[in-house]
Amino acid sequence: MSFPKQSEVELPLLKTLLDLGGKAEPRELYSRLATIFPQLTQEDLTARMPSNPSILRWHNLVQWSRQKLVEKGDLDGSTRGIWKLTARGRARATGATSNSVEELLLAHQATLKDLVYENESEVKRRIISELQNLGATDFEQFCISFLGPLGYEQLQVTKRGADRGIDGHGLFRQGVVSIRSAFQAKRWRQNPVTRPEIDKFRGAIQGDYDHGVFLTTGRFTADAEAASIKKGAISLLLLDGDAIAESMIRNGIGVVRRPVQLFDLDPEFFRFPAADGFL
Repeated sequence: MSFPKQSEVELPLLKTLLDLGGKAEPRELYSRLATIFPQLTQEDLTARMPSNPSILRWHNLVQWSRQKLVEKGDLDGSTRGIWKLTARGRARATGATSNSVEELLLAHQATLKDLVYENESEVKRRIISELQNLGATDFEQFCISFLGPLGYEQLQVTKRGADRGIDGHGLFRQGVVSIRSAFQAKRWRQNPVTRPEIDKFRGAIQGDYDHGVFLTTGRFTADAEAASIKKGAISLLLLDGDAIAESMIRNGIGVVRRPVQLFDLDPEFFRFPAADGFL
């Protein structure tokens, strides 16, 4: 993923608001802003927050940039659901104001959220690289270790020569119900998984299983993704390298969460009581 830094979004956000007449609803801004950053891929724009999958990461980044602009006085934060330029913000968007040296330095300073995004992106790249370097047998064993914490039980790898396109199987528990599930593991570096591979996997599990999971270190074509849901047929869950890495980070599978400590002064510490006889 190639997200810009929070500070790099601020001026484009102000200019986009200026183009829209000085105010707009947030939903008008997200896609417009995205076009200003060509490094953003479709996967970036649909990526969700590991801590809150209901929120898109790009929207979250823009919202934090907006909050910083409100704190600086460039945006008016008094009206809920409307992002509006202040006189200061309009001047900055038109280049009618010059930034102080301190402001210029702050504009290029990475925020803690920027560092968190960069860290997550780096960890995802390392996870995918590790997976692609696994042998075929090791990748199947990885799938067992990966699916277990996600609710799968009694997982086992199918014996070679008799797998019929099924690399492993087990039970997926949903409440008190257990669903027979099979998985296919493709450790591919370059070639994407196409629709024929999906159709072949579904045909292999039809009649013996109620659900299927297709895991690959690469990616799926659009046709393959569309074929994963077929009316009257077994539904398949498709997990590409990026989705696997996201899930590992979100669920703490194969990754270690390290606490980050921030320090600040305690103002109460320096408020000493006046001693008798002293001013």
